[in-house]
Amino acid sequence: MDKTFLKLPSTFFLLFVILSSTTTATTAKPHRFSKQLPPATLGLKREKLSHLHFYFHDILSGRNPTAVKVASAPLTNRSATVFGQVMMMDDPLTVGPELTSKLVGRAQGIYASASQTEVGFLMVLNFAFMEGKYNGSNLSVLGRNAAFSAMREMPIVGGSGVFRFARGYAQARTHMLDFKTGDAVVEYNVYVFHY
Repeated sequence: MDKTFLKLPSTFFLLFVILSSTTTATTAKPHRFSKQLPPATLGLKREKLSHLHFYFHDILSGRNPTAVKVASAPLTNRSATVFGQVMMMDDPLTVGPELTSKLVGRAQGIYASASQTEVGFLMVLNFAFMEGKYNGSNLSVLGRNAAFSAMREMPIVGGSGVFRFARGYAQARTHMLDFKTGDAVVEYNVYVFHY
């Protein structure tokens, strides 16, 4: 018997498998990186504008500071603006200017001295709320804080929870500053669009 004939069915089978896998691959649904969605698919209704008002307590002194230095540059101690200093914070946010007033959230993140000519901080933080319908929701701030200006404005660049798709701005005004300790109480008015 011819050995070529015996090999013929296995050759056809192999050819059939190759052709059918190629056909399946070309007819399979292609993967997509992105697509547009109507806002309703995520349960988004009408956009709202909210105003939040609270006080930020940045405490550098005492046994339980809420802001601590985590880095500095060799020139930081010689700089009038403490240029290069980086602080990590977990500051309480309260309804009133007194630290004992109702706690509504925490400011968690970093601020770094980013100016050689004036006291100006790069602020990278989240306002993490824990009060009422805002409990578990966050607003993210990324911007410049010229600390000795009467009024500073920083952008709200996003949020989570109630504040998904948030955008807006935060106005900060120093309520109290202790030059000896560095402790400060800052009044915030935040205006934010969200769904």
